[in-house]
Amino acid sequence: MSERLLLRGGTVVDGTGAAGFVADVLVADGRVAAVGERIAGEGAEVVDCRGLTVAPGFIDAHSHSDLQVLEGRKEKLAQGVTAEVVGNCGFSAFPAGADREGLHEFANGIFHGKGRDWGWQSAGEYLAEAAARGAGVESLVGHGTLRIAQVGLAQGRVSEDDLRGMERRLGECLAEGAAGFSTGLMYAPGSSAPFEELERLCGVTARRGKVYASHIRSYFGGIVAAIEEQLELARRTGCRLQISHLQIAGRRNWHLQEQVITQIERAVAEGIDVAFDCYPYTAGSTVLTQILPQWALDGGVGALLERLGRADERARIAEATEAALEWSWEDVHIAAVRTEANAAAVGRHLADLAAERGCRAVDVVLDLLVEEQGEVNMLCFNQSEANLRATLGHGLATIISDGFYVQGRPHPRLFGTFPHFLGHYVREHRLMTLEEGVRRMTGAVAERFGMKDRGVVAAGRRADLVVFDAAAIGSDADYEHPERPPRGIRRVVAGGRTAIAA
Repeated sequence: MSERLLLRGGTVVDGTGAAGFVADVLVADGRVAAVGERIAGEGAEVVDCRGLTVAPGFIDAHSHSDLQVLEGRKEKLAQGVTAEVVGNCGFSAFPAGADREGLHEFANGIFHGKGRDWGWQSAGEYLAEAAARGAGVESLVGHGTLRIAQVGLAQGRVSEDDLRGMERRLGECLAEGAAGFSTGLMYAPGSSAPFEELERLCGVTARRGKVYASHIRSYFGGIVAAIEEQLELARRTGCRLQISHLQIAGRRNWHLQEQVITQIERAVAEGIDVAFDCYPYTAGSTVLTQILPQWALDGGVGALLERLGRADERARIAEATEAALEWSWEDVHIAAVRTEANAAAVGRHLADLAAERGCRAVDVVLDLLVEEQGEVNMLCFNQSEANLRATLGHGLATIISDGFYVQGRPHPRLFGTFPHFLGHYVREHRLMTLEEGVRRMTGAVAERFGMKDRGVVAAGRRADLVVFDAAAIGSDADYEHPERPPRGIRRVVAGGRTAIAA
């Protein structure tokens, strides 16, 4: 049941970017009933918010908690997050084909889904279950999941009949309430999709007026061409393009930042509807197989392991991996493994592990993948701090976590993204005003993804609210201790109910 609450005397930062103002906020029947001075609020529980900020619940516009949002987990709520957009980077929990084994192989490393019999045949089924569990979630349709449902784990060009089948499935998911379409063009099998396939699917997305979010083909030296491909998709189809977790990865590529930002700004001036998101950390995290040439995963992880069992194929994969690597081995740390046998590798970088094992770092990668049956996650230091501040502070940016769960050491963004951004970058480094910082994770996200009921504190809107101390908000979670709780969050109200109270 919803509660009747009167949040008394806080500074309302309403999610629009407008200047904060002191007011009371009355919550009743799951809605914001009134915002104003000296509201009577008969029968309401009065919460003293003097000296505190009252804002819309934060919206994580790029998350990989597709399974965890159904479980009532508290990690995001503790940060003030009351809604998440999942289905990113080509990974979604639907549409599942008749045989879900390939889908599980593809997505379990991101979804932390090992041992679960998950997968929904349609967007409608997934979203209905989310609603029944009270989860604040929107989901994109993942290109990888869509492709696997149609043709399995095979790479390369699909037949015309299969492409039409993918268009049909995507259209059905969008009609059932999916928020848009996502690609993960560095992940097999989506990495092998030609432009023409993406154009057809973006056309379906555009006709439905939904968002297209892309983990582009390269964030390294090929980033300019990778972004141009996405801009051309938007130019040809009219889709609303969201470039996922924009960053320039690899030290030798950091100089490309200004060129990339200019490229996007020129597209906006041309009339292309494009924006981007970013997380407030210099390191990212994903599956260790991302280091490999993605052709090595043709047929899935099982096929990869077979190749690694043959000396000539292993040598070929190792050579291609080293030739294309744009990180240093010191930048890549092991975040999670499958077995206790390699638990001591968690938290250590590949150069260190190579020295200990007396072999090349690339051999550590291949050995770990074999020993752990492909189930290894990594944390990788990608960006310069200067470039990160430039993307976070840009007017086209929204703030995301890109967080996912692991069996090991997660990235601190899972526990601290939004307080960390407001404390470190907004308050301490003054990248923007508090009002603008809040807008980047509330009203701007709601507008971008068509969430008409969220993102703004206003009478009649859904009562998703966060009360925090702007002078104290922050996160102590770091790469060594990523699970430390955030600071300064005093109360989180989700759908009119108190979810967190400090």
